[in-house]
Amino acid sequence: MAKFSEHSDSGQIIAYLKELEKRISRLESHLNIEAPKKQKIDVQEVVSESVNQTSDRAESLEFHIGEFWFAKVGIVILAIGIAFLLTFPYQNLPSILPAFFGYILTAAIFIFSHYWRKSFSLISRYLLGGGLVLLYFTTLRLYFFSDQPVITNLTFEIILLSLIVIINLTVSAKRESVYLTSLSLTMGYVTALISDQSYVIFFILVLMSILTVYFKLKFQWHRLIIYGILLTFFAHFLWFLNNPFLGNELELVTSPQSNLIFILIYILIFASGNYLRNSDLPEDNIVIASTFLICFGGYGLYLLLTIIRFQESQALFHLLASILFLGSSIAFWVKEKSKFSTFFYAMFGYAALSVAIIAEFKSPNFFVWLSWQSIIVISTAIWFRSKFIIVANFLIYAILFFAYIVMSGTISLTSLSFGLVALISARIMNWQKDRLELKTESMRNAYLASAFFIFPYALYHIVPSGYVSLSWIGVTLFYFVLSIILNNKKYRWMAILTLLLTVTYILIIGIVKLEPALRIASLLILGIALLAISIIYTRIRARSTSQEMNKRESKTEKSGD
Repeated sequence: MAKFSEHSDSGQIIAYLKELEKRISRLESHLNIEAPKKQKIDVQEVVSESVNQTSDRAESLEFHIGEFWFAKVGIVILAIGIAFLLTFPYQNLPSILPAFFGYILTAAIFIFSHYWRKSFSLISRYLLGGGLVLLYFTTLRLYFFSDQPVITNLTFEIILLSLIVIINLTVSAKRESVYLTSLSLTMGYVTALISDQSYVIFFILVLMSILTVYFKLKFQWHRLIIYGILLTFFAHFLWFLNNPFLGNELELVTSPQSNLIFILIYILIFASGNYLRNSDLPEDNIVIASTFLICFGGYGLYLLLTIIRFQESQALFHLLASILFLGSSIAFWVKEKSKFSTFFYAMFGYAALSVAIIAEFKSPNFFVWLSWQSIIVISTAIWFRSKFIIVANFLIYAILFFAYIVMSGTISLTSLSFGLVALISARIMNWQKDRLELKTESMRNAYLASAFFIFPYALYHIVPSGYVSLSWIGVTLFYFVLSIILNNKKYRWMAILTLLLTVTYILIIGIVKLEPALRIASLLILGIALLAISIIYTRIRARSTSQEMNKRESKTEKSGD
């Protein structure tokens, strides 16, 4: 039936192609187009060849599954079966016998792997991996999975397992196999957790991180670093959960606090893995993904631990994290003008600095310090030429100000610092606008608009109601002075708008609510200020008109000559 269907489909294809060829011939005849002479194509032969290729592909898939996948799955199942065999409780047998049997099986597997290295090279490689796992598992059987273990000293067992890991890593490196190396590194991480001793775990994790970076750089196994990052942070998190991997009760450990330093060491090691890569290699998706995992996974774990259990010296620890991340961002920028790595490390460095500020200062005062932090952010963002950081910083600045208003309840004199930060930020951006390559004024205008809003708002709540208009006039004069010093018309517009706001306030609120003496003083001062500003603008206009006329006269004289 299958053959009939296949021939039926082939006949339909042949009929369709012949009909198509007839139509093309009629079109060529109608248009007087001479068909090029070429070798006649046997349609039946083309279709048959296509059918044969399809059959070859199906046969290739069949052999791929039979040769590759069955070998992998078979060896994995075999290893699992042997593992269960070794963990089986042998009550009436000497405790060393299962381990001895495991070593015999391991030796047999290694012999077969070596014997088949040429005739069955694929199976030989898979057997080698299974043998390495079985060697480790058999050594593990000397202490675990028995009521009467062969080895009763856990320290000695950890030493033996570490030796096995070293042997496995050596074999993996000689074979230059990323899969065997990954398997051997996994055994190293398992050994760390089995030790169940904090500093032993930390030091082994540091060593495994270094080896991961070493193999990544030596053999250009770029994806290996992602595997190492995940295993390292996950193993440290398991330690924080009291190592339930060994059957301990699930709880959050409370010491030692120095474990936080080791997390920073992991971050530094993995960051150096990307930093020390070949200069010819671009910042590809693997580098970007690993950098994100370093920042998000490393600092996420760090933040979780400091918030839940290790709150002592929290500000100091996050300040150290901030220095590490910002230092990494600077290093990547100086070396390769990196966009993504610089961005990730910088943003997490700012986040760590923010946490340090929040931990050090009480609410709501820390909002003010966070606003001043944005000066640092803008300065480094300009150096990094990062528009993303500039935009993100402004959004964070705006959120901080509104959060300060909501949480503080009362507006104090310190709230004016938000306005000063906005003015300084706008000035820095204008000063270094060529370096930042901002094509629009939108971000600088956003900061100036923030200052325009913040100063009147803060003074309205701080200054006694009778002196609000006078304080706003002082802000107006301040803007005019800035416009003269900096020769920037934007500050003149801010002065004009602030003055119009003052006029509106006095005419609508001041006349009704102010005391007679303050009302008169406010009106007189405001009137004098308006007249003075009008006179200044008149003189500026007259001066510019006179200069324009002088230019025209000089041009006329030159043309007459």
